[in-house]
Amino acid sequence: MEGTSLCLPVVILLMQCSPSAPVTVSSSKPKVEVHEYADAVLSCEFRTEKDQNPRIEWKKKGKDVSFVYYEGRFRGPLEGRASIDGATVKLRKVTQEDAGEYRCEISAPLDSVSLGETNVTLKVLVPPQIPSCDIPSSAVTGSVVQLHCRDRHSIPPATYSWFKDNKKMNQPRQTNATYKIDSNTGLLEFKAVAKEDTGRYSCLASNGVGLPQMCKGKHMTIEDVNVAAVVAGVVVVFLIVVICGCGGFLLNRNGFFSPGHRGRSFWISQCHGAAHISSQTLHRTEDTSNVNYVPPPQEPQDFKHTQSFML
Repeated sequence: MEGTSLCLPVVILLMQCSPSAPVTVSSSKPKVEVHEYADAVLSCEFRTEKDQNPRIEWKKKGKDVSFVYYEGRFRGPLEGRASIDGATVKLRKVTQEDAGEYRCEISAPLDSVSLGETNVTLKVLVPPQIPSCDIPSSAVTGSVVQLHCRDRHSIPPATYSWFKDNKKMNQPRQTNATYKIDSNTGLLEFKAVAKEDTGRYSCLASNGVGLPQMCKGKHMTIEDVNVAAVVAGVVVVFLIVVICGCGGFLLNRNGFFSPGHRGRSFWISQCHGAAHISSQTLHRTEDTSNVNYVPPPQEPQDFKHTQSFML
């Protein structure tokens, strides 16, 4: 009996000194992923020590922390499109503006530890949109050509596949391959295009959310350079330069360029006009592969020189 009477005060003292269970807050799903315009559930479970009516608050982290549930009602963008059960929040028809990190806070003033919190991250998934494709209509053999494909709206970011004449182009594994594909950036690059690269190209964007999307195909033509025409144009320009130089030398010896004589300026203007026309012809020859090429207009001074020559 005496031993029992001695133990009882010790047990009572230990019970008084033992810590009480404070308010605890947790989430059964701290990371939530939903499709855009679907409903999202942000779970928050809590347990208090004594307080049976704790204060529940939800905040959203961003550049600044903002209240979305405070004093028993939703605020800001969640007002009118969210509901709460206990401390768990349900959002209806979420958009990209709803994505982010939320914090559930439980305040229990009667508990020994009066505040507890947990975080929930909401990620809103967006299916691919029709990508924008940049495909040149023509190119010259041997040149470097880049085709671009991009979808800036899909979440997570889309990956890209290229098709030629409705057949998928495989990623080349050889180091000496004629082209390379970057599936993350959507770049298709030819190191040196050839005639056999002519075809209709299109790009497919996919990210595992919804259906993949493809841009409208576009035909790319690879043309050879007319080497003979380019050489002929260079020869013509060279002959004009030689003729002007030799002719000017002979005329100078005969006094045609003597002071006060207008022959010098006349001869220079004629040579300049002829060289200008020849350079235009050479430029058009080099650009025969460009279907949209428009030759530059003839300068007004050429007409003046021609008229002066006729007079």
